[in-house]
This record gives sequence, C-alpha cells and structure tokens, in this order.
Amino acid sequence: MKKILSALIILIFSFGNAQKLDNIKSGEVLNYRIHYGLLNAGTATLTTLMTTYKGKPHFYVKGYGKTTGAVRAFFKVEDHYESFINYNTGLPSYYVRNVQEGGYTQHFQTVFNHDNSSLILTDKEKNTSQIIKTTRDVQDMLSAFYYLRSLDASSLRVGSVKKLNVWIDDELFPFQIKVVGTENVKTKFGTINCLKIVPQVMSGRVFKDREGVTLWVSNDKNYVPIAIKAELAVGSLKASLESYKNVKYPLKF
Repeated sequence: MKKILSALIILIFSFGNAQKLDNIKSGEVLNYRIHYGLLNAGTATLTTLMTTYKGKPHFYVKGYGKTTGAVRAFFKVEDHYESFINYNTGLPSYYVRNVQEGGYTQHFQTVFNHDNSSLILTDKEKNTSQIIKTTRDVQDMLSAFYYLRSLDASSLRVGSVKKLNVWIDDELFPFQIKVVGTENVKTKFGTINCLKIVPQVMSGRVFKDREGVTLWVSNDKNYVPIAIKAELAVGSLKASLESYKNVKYPLKF
C-alpha cells in the first residue's frame, strides 16, 4: 500500500512533442483528496503561476502531496515538486523533487537542455552533480501533466495512445496513456462527462500494470483530472477533485 499511495500522488502530478500551453491559466489551483476505502489517506495540490525563467515566459508550477489522518500515523509522506515549464514549448527548463516518504528522503534538482537532449542532475543530499544524456523532448512529472492538458481534442480521441518520456528521480521512464472511453463521473460538484484514461509505464519500478490505475479527466478543453483510482489486492485508493479555481474554461457539472 505504501508504494501505491506514493505512486498515486505521483500520478496526480504526471499525466513527446513540444506543445504550447494555451489551455492553462495563471493562478489555477487544483486540490485533491486521496481515500483508502473510507479513510482519508492524503491530499495533493497543484498551483500554477505565469512568470519568466532566463528571460522567457514560463509557468511556475508547484505540487505538494502528503498523507493525512490514520495513514500518516504509520506512513508519513511530504512530497514537494516545482517546475518551470516553457510556455511556448511545454517543455521543462528546471525541476525540483524534494520528498520524504516514510524513512526515505530525496532532494533532486534538474536543469534541462533540450537543444542537445541532456540535463544536469544535482543531488542536494549528496552534494553531487552530473550531466546526463536523455531523449528528445523529455518531460518531468509536472510538465507531463500540463503537456497532456494542452493537447487538442483530436489527440485524445477514444482509442488514441500518447507516448512520452518522463524524468522521474534520476532516470527516464517511457510512459504512455490510452483513452479507453468516456464516462459520466459523480463528484461533490455534480456529474461531469470525462475521458477515461489508462496510464502505463512500459518499464521501471514506480508504476506497475497490476496496480490497475484508471484516470478520469474532464471531457473539455481543460482536461482537469477529476478522479484517479488504483486497484489494490485489498480495497483501492482513489483521488478525487476536492476544490478548484481559475481554470481557463468553465467546468460543466
């Protein structure tokens, strides 16, 4: 359960090609509640602000996830993420992952150079840096989320598959999403029509097919994640939209 709870928080942040971020509005805030059965297991928040990075327009995105209540008593999670995402390309320029998950801690900072498909990875805990070659148009966990949300409707038709490479921790993960259908989803705000999406990492240790993760995003230009569900051997974990503000287009509940 511990591993899957961490993965679920990551999935909220993680939804390649360059893509202008026209569908995102500065000042947007998305809050999620994570449940394990009837228990409140955690929360996750995403905030977005337009700024500049090295003289170019960027979205500064912050993600924060934590366990709460009884779950926090035996497994404390405090995950902080930051990303500067180029507004015109949708690609990350600078990324921070600073996490505490149980007794495990990690603090990485990544500077991307998309011109030569490389990055500089700094381990703040070990005080080391290294240059790493990557693939073209690599995303981080936050920028991947906004890349997905900036696609047009023709790219997210039922049956379509989108592939991208996501930088997680200190390695690259081939990642894909498949749109398997549409579904009306009940929420605290009312019922909303959603695209039903199955995310899958084709290799790696963070996500596994057997975890049975399904993602529902609003079937509109916002593509806001409304709910995420991870099937477990016993029960399931679910994240649901708790509150939102400053989305670019009205959500039609």
